[in-house]
Amino acid sequence: MIPLPTLKWMDGHLRLLDQRKLPAEETYIDCQDIDTLAMAIKSLAVRGAPAIGIAAAYGAVIAAMTSEPGDGYGTDFHSKLKVLEGTRPTAVNLFHCLEIQRNVFRRNPERENAVTALLESARGMMQDDLEASRMMGRFGADLLKTGSTVLTHCNAGGLATAGLGTAIAVIYEAWDRGILNKVYADETRPLLQGARLTSWELSKAGIPVDVIPDSAAASILRTGQIDAVIVGSDRIAGNGDAANKIGTYPLALAASAHGVPFYVVAPLSTFDTATESGNEIEIEQRGRKELATLGGVKLIPDAAGVCNPAFDVTPASLITAIICEKGVLFSPDTESVKSTAESS
Repeated sequence: MIPLPTLKWMDGHLRLLDQRKLPAEETYIDCQDIDTLAMAIKSLAVRGAPAIGIAAAYGAVIAAMTSEPGDGYGTDFHSKLKVLEGTRPTAVNLFHCLEIQRNVFRRNPERENAVTALLESARGMMQDDLEASRMMGRFGADLLKTGSTVLTHCNAGGLATAGLGTAIAVIYEAWDRGILNKVYADETRPLLQGARLTSWELSKAGIPVDVIPDSAAASILRTGQIDAVIVGSDRIAGNGDAANKIGTYPLALAASAHGVPFYVVAPLSTFDTATESGNEIEIEQRGRKELATLGGVKLIPDAAGVCNPAFDVTPASLITAIICEKGVLFSPDTESVKSTAESS
C-alpha cells in the first residue's frame, strides 16, 4: 500500500491532513507555530497514537525554529514542548517521541544544530513507524485464514500513523495476500472515526467494508460471521492491559463470549512498562459538545450532564495476542511485555 498523506514536513513547516473534515473534504493544516500544532492535536485534526507522536516530534523542530534566541533559548524550547505534552494525556507515543527529542536537543543546544538534528530525528521516527507498520501487517496477516472477515473499531490505519497503520496494516496485508473477504467497521461514537475515517481509508484501497452501529457488534459476533477482531492501542501497560478508543473493552468482552480471537496491534512505542497496569492509565475526558450536538443539531437537553471518556482499557486476559513489529505476544502478560519492550 502507498502511505496516506497524513502528515508531511515541507517548506519549513508541518502539513497535516485535517481528519475532522473527512470524508466530506480533504483539506490540510499548515503548522508553523506550536499553538497551531497543539490545537490540531487537541481537536483531533491529527489523531492516532503514532501520528500524534510523530507530529509532536516535528513540533520539536518547530519549537527549535521559533524559540527566542539568546540566554532563554533552551527554556523557551522546553516550554513549547510542555504545551504539546498538555494536549492528549492517554497516548503514550506523544510523551515517548518528545522525550527522544529532548535528548536530541540536550546534545545539540545551539539553534542551527538543534533544528537540523531534531528534523533528522523526526524523519527517522516517521520511517521507523512505516517499517513497523509493514512488519505488524505481515505478522498479523499470518494469523488469519483464507476468506477471513474481520471487525475493527475506531481508526488504526494510515490516518493514525505515518501512513500505513497498525490494525489496518494487517487488513492491507491480508487483502494483498488474497485471504481477506471483507471488513466490518464500528461507527465508533461519538466522533465516528470508524464511519468517517476507516470506511474512507478502506474504500480508497478498494477493500470491501460495511459500517455498523457500535451497538450491533456483539450481535454480529454472535452470528459467527467474524473470524477475528483487530484493533489498535494508544498505550499498553506493563501487564498487557491495552487502552484504546472507548468501546473497545465491550467489544473484547463480546469477542471472548463468542470465541472470536481479539488482536491488539501496536508498535513498541506504544508499550509503557513504567505503567504497571491499565488501572494507572490516565483516561482523557472529552468535552460536552462532542456528545451534546451532531452537525449543529442539539441532541441533549441543557439540564442533562455528560460523561465522555475518550478511551477504555481492555484487560490482558481478554486479549488473544498483541502484535508488534517484533512479532506476536500470545496471552500477553508482564513477562512477555517486558521482554519484548526491552528488545527494542
